[in-house]
Amino acid sequence: MTLAVLVAILLLVGTPHAGRLSGWWIFPALELALLVVIAVRDPGRIDDRSRTVRRLTIGLIAVMTVGTLAAVVVLVHDILVTVPGVSGVTLLARGGAVWFTNVIVFSLWYWELDRGGPAERAAGSGVPLSFAFPENAMPAFVASDWQPRYPDYLYLAFTNATAFSPTDTMPVRTWAKMTMLLQAAISLVTGILVIARAINDLPG
Repeated sequence: MTLAVLVAILLLVGTPHAGRLSGWWIFPALELALLVVIAVRDPGRIDDRSRTVRRLTIGLIAVMTVGTLAAVVVLVHDILVTVPGVSGVTLLARGGAVWFTNVIVFSLWYWELDRGGPAERAAGSGVPLSFAFPENAMPAFVASDWQPRYPDYLYLAFTNATAFSPTDTMPVRTWAKMTMLLQAAISLVTGILVIARAINDLPG
């Protein structure tokens, strides 16, 4: 989870800055600060069931979500409206970063909200599942105490962003279905616009 957040921050900082809103750096700075606070409060495996850690984690993911949605809006504007000083290559780089950040952000939401969160899953509290993983349907192929970890949610988010629908993991609660719908919609809009811009920039 920590590595995923750091990758999202690096994508935000490392992609071209042309055309971005002033003050864009506030989001990565705030995300890094929240990540450090969470790591200090709950180092190693996230198993602290306190409300403070959970609120900090949800706050971090919420900040990342707002930053991603803002980046999508600005990207759509810059693609549809010719902005001086913003090249097609710049827009393609930003589009790719936004797409991958979208995957990371929603994987974090799935990871944090499914079955009460990582701390509740680690404690085996028995909160009902929101996603039915293949391992749930085929328990003979996994350990008896199997629980989904962050890579499972990252894979779920990636396949949802590429297929625009569930693949091998099914949402079984309304919030999970609506969240996957939103992620697929953002991925679809970003992908269509970036591909359209790439085709438009191809030499005739």
